[in-house]
Amino acid sequence: MNNDFMLALDELCKEKGLDKATILDALKKALIKSYQKNYDNQENVDVIIDEESGKIEVFALKNVVEEVEDSISEISIKDAKKVNSTYDLGDVVRIELTPKNFGRVAAQTARNIVIQKIRDAQRDSLYGEYIERSNEMITGLIQRADNYNLYVNLDKIEGVVPLKEQVPTENYAPNERMKFLIKEVRNSSKDPQIILSRSSQDLITRLFELEVPEITEGVIEIYSIAREAGSRTKMAVFSNDETIDAVGACIGFKGARVNSIVEELQGEKIDIINFDKDIKVFISNALSPADIIDVIVNEKNKQSLVVVSSDQLSLAIGKEGQNARLAARLTGWKIDIKSKEEFDTLSQDDIDEILGLNEVEDPDIEESEDDEEILDIIDEESEGTSESSNMVDDEESLEEDETLEEESEEDYIEKIDSEDDIHED
Repeated sequence: MNNDFMLALDELCKEKGLDKATILDALKKALIKSYQKNYDNQENVDVIIDEESGKIEVFALKNVVEEVEDSISEISIKDAKKVNSTYDLGDVVRIELTPKNFGRVAAQTARNIVIQKIRDAQRDSLYGEYIERSNEMITGLIQRADNYNLYVNLDKIEGVVPLKEQVPTENYAPNERMKFLIKEVRNSSKDPQIILSRSSQDLITRLFELEVPEITEGVIEIYSIAREAGSRTKMAVFSNDETIDAVGACIGFKGARVNSIVEELQGEKIDIINFDKDIKVFISNALSPADIIDVIVNEKNKQSLVVVSSDQLSLAIGKEGQNARLAARLTGWKIDIKSKEEFDTLSQDDIDEILGLNEVEDPDIEESEDDEEILDIIDEESEGTSESSNMVDDEESLEEDETLEEESEEDYIEKIDSEDDIHED
């Protein structure tokens, strides 16, 4: 190496944003390994690199001792005095070992180190850029697909959409531009791995933030989202400004805003409803477009019983139970739906059971000996009958109700009239 090489290294470090000291330190370590390997020398060596001239020198390092036991790492005080009379016991003697052709080896090693450091810097830069964009939306160009993954060109790097993050009903055509959610960024020895998603409900949030300025400005907020990717999404919103209709703003003039998102999602239906602090109103809104007669709730267990007219039952439950299922996820409540006719046949005990009001906590009292004897008798009599119990939890009850109604269900209107979504207190 020479002065020209060092000047070129300076310019390259400035251009690529590399730390020169880091490169020289890596070069020094690489040259030490190279010397020990190529010259079959296992001595403790050091390499000195002149940052101005580029001159490289190799030195053997030996400890000064009275009597040598290891000739590789030690030198006698007598021999050390021959090198320099100032050496004393415990000092380290530096003996130059620089081979004549070592400069060529050093130059090649330096080039390899610089190339590797540039790659490392680029990788770290990409990782830093994309890790800061985690959970953000990005537009990419679909490149190719295999049996498991979809590969997307993100300009600077390639992103991957795993099978579980894809939407089965969507068509991914090569060279098609689509929007994705940056689900995860993983660092690796090569390029960072950018995991993308089309099925995440956070993608819905980002799409509405893009289309509805009032959301970005904080005037309208998204309370919750329940999504079955590719089929239907329910989104609850509210406005921090009484003069602005949250649902209407999200739908847009003549449906322009929501239709743009539906188009991006290749036809996925989107129901936008008003969030309400009154859980009864919120559940009613969540089950839209069905008309609700009454909502009975158990706030402690977050269980509810919804009453609808018989002609609204299928609409409330939805095709394959989807409307009720999404409403439950949107509100965070268990929802049991009954027709008015069926509700009228229920006793108060039946209603309490549906709402989980019959669940009694064990009292914190000591059992008497008589109590224990009675419990033992009950246990003995109940053995063999517990397996025949037909009680189910509320989720199972809801699923059974949905299944009974599925056979008579018909598809219903795909878009919600914004007036139906608004429930005033």
